[in-house]
Amino acid sequence: MISKTMEQALNKQVNRELYSAYLYLSMSAYFENTTLKGFAHWLRVQAKEEQGHALKLYDFLIERNGRVALLDIEAPKAKWSSAGKVFEEVYAHEQKVTDMINGLVDLAIKEKDHASFEMLQWFVKEQVEEEKNAGDILAEIICVGDHPGHLFCLDHKLAKRE
Repeated sequence: MISKTMEQALNKQVNRELYSAYLYLSMSAYFENTTLKGFAHWLRVQAKEEQGHALKLYDFLIERNGRVALLDIEAPKAKWSSAGKVFEEVYAHEQKVTDMINGLVDLAIKEKDHASFEMLQWFVKEQVEEEKNAGDILAEIICVGDHPGHLFCLDHKLAKRE
């Protein structure tokens, strides 16, 4: 059985993961209205991945006989001034999610909830990858210049994400 404190915290993280999916889908929609369709594709795949993260937490709550409480999802912004600005936000957002996951790990330790601690280790490792991917894309944008014409090769690369 999961504690009410841990249950509430994990439900909040389900909401945060769904917000992440919404945010990345909004960013994808932004790129769909530009010539950078590879960026749109990469972010749409990322949105789906975030939904998977939410479902991983959702399923864990159910496995632990917890109650899932879906909360309102905040509407994300819809406009950015450039690809670089989008990926600055992606990178900052992933750093924020890392802080949230670390907070959940700290709570699991405080609650002596070994099952939640173990499950959250997957998210700890995932966030290392998420931050690296976002940071690498941002670094490439900075390197080539934040102009659609300069981003053609990166756009082509991002379009290949499965």
